[in-house]
Amino acid sequence: MTSVHRERADPKARAGDHRARYRRILRFAAWHLVVTWWFELFLPRIGLVRISERTRAKRMRRFAQRFHVLAVSLGGLMIKVGQFLSSRLDVLPPEITKELEGLQDEVPPVPFAAIRTLAETELGAPLERLFASIEETPIAAASLGQAHRAKLRPDDAAATGLESVVIKVQRPGIDAIVDVDLAALRKVGGWLSHIRLVSDRADMRALVEEFAQTSLEEIDYLNEGANAERFGVDFAHDGRVDVPGVVWEQSTRRVLTLEDVTAIKITDAKALLAAGIDPVEVAPVFASVMFDQLFTTGFFHADPHPGNIFVTPSTDPSAEHPWKLTFIDFGMMGEIPPSTRSGLRKLLIAAASRDGKGLVAAIRNVGVLVPSADTVELERAMTHLFARFGGMGFAELREVDPREFREFAVEFGDVVRSLPFQFPENFLLIIRAMSLTSGVCSSLDDRFNLWDSVEPYAAQLLREERGNILQDAAQQALDAAGMALGLPKRLDGLLTRLEDGSLAVANPRLERQLGRLERTARRSASALLFGALLISGSVVRADDMVLGNVLMIASVLPLLHGLWAGRSGL
Repeated sequence: MTSVHRERADPKARAGDHRARYRRILRFAAWHLVVTWWFELFLPRIGLVRISERTRAKRMRRFAQRFHVLAVSLGGLMIKVGQFLSSRLDVLPPEITKELEGLQDEVPPVPFAAIRTLAETELGAPLERLFASIEETPIAAASLGQAHRAKLRPDDAAATGLESVVIKVQRPGIDAIVDVDLAALRKVGGWLSHIRLVSDRADMRALVEEFAQTSLEEIDYLNEGANAERFGVDFAHDGRVDVPGVVWEQSTRRVLTLEDVTAIKITDAKALLAAGIDPVEVAPVFASVMFDQLFTTGFFHADPHPGNIFVTPSTDPSAEHPWKLTFIDFGMMGEIPPSTRSGLRKLLIAAASRDGKGLVAAIRNVGVLVPSADTVELERAMTHLFARFGGMGFAELREVDPREFREFAVEFGDVVRSLPFQFPENFLLIIRAMSLTSGVCSSLDDRFNLWDSVEPYAAQLLREERGNILQDAAQQALDAAGMALGLPKRLDGLLTRLEDGSLAVANPRLERQLGRLERTARRSASALLFGALLISGSVVRADDMVLGNVLMIASVLPLLHGLWAGRSGL
């Protein structure tokens, strides 16, 4: 019996499955929060930092393996969470990203009988009456739906100008699964929002809601069809980009019929070379097209992984471009407001010119830093970063001594963690899009240097913004005048501090906060353990009352320790 039939026949069983799914996600999250606290906070606190460091790679790999199993087993949004983690090459260790790479394609297909039932219900007629033929074996199976090749009937082909199409059908029951997954993610986000180290950096509830909105839009295929057409309009006059047409007459919220544009997968180097296309030449074009979306049109493909981009050789020998980049799957799209896009353009220009101070100012303008953040140390770290590693490609970076990377990462990480970061709307999608873009380009050319694509694009942006040069010059003159007027007072203060010996070479805020941090750390560690044990016990208790009660009782010990530590630090 198919899953659709089972759900219709036994709603109580369906509800029980959903409860079990919800609890399984929470148990996984609670357990790994406890493990992370134990190794990353508690052991270093009692002088066992070497144990934490020695076991970190193994623990990260084990976590990724277990999450991989969980995601494949559950499907739904857990696959999407894993895909996001696998794309975060910039912040997550390779032990995690490498293990989760397979989640881009590794999803078991739904039997065609269940797909047929859903599609015919949505379209209101047997598939044989709507299509000349349809392949029962899917060409792609994703976490939310799967795709089958088909051919339109002659009259429909004549009306649309299309013959070969792809029918994209949602997985049966995916609406309810998405609701369960979002409820679990909201619960985990609530837990994380009570951890100060996390809540000081990001509004976890807001991030989960942003993910929820994106996910709900992704399972609305009418929305995806509209996105495809809008994207096509943005690049209608760009010979480098192609977009599939939409057959609206045979599309609904759960079924989408598109032009079949299947071609060479963008990372299939052998197929590209066989078609006379050099992969090295594809990388900068792809990067430039993604830059156009992020910095010019403001409407961008937020899921540009290799399975969603084809390289299509041109059949017209007189075409301006011998091949095109064909984008598919427009369910996950991002839109950048003009104000944020302006800040991103300034950020790109500052990065291309290796301007550490300008880059930090652009980051603040984008809204990633709260206005009150003290950025002096961040500016210094960025300047150091550009001076040492700026302009290097991935192949060159691999030749740098790993110890130098570690030393800089420790210093830079301390600076970043000390600042109050926040995430504006759609910023996670921007990060995802750029992370995937960088990964695809590096797979096409291991010596690909992002700066080679950034610099000419930044120069183009500068030319476009020359109309504002007088305004910028006037603003710089005002800034210079303000600095000149305030200089005598600042010099007088500096001399006074030199005379009384109060001038510190290190960050003066750091010295004042060390004692407070020492006291807070003791209370935070105990409070975190108390919360982790209490939450874990409440989650586990539903399935194992004895173990759950033990964990909840044990949470009293760190609570008492936290109260004692707080008093002793006063």
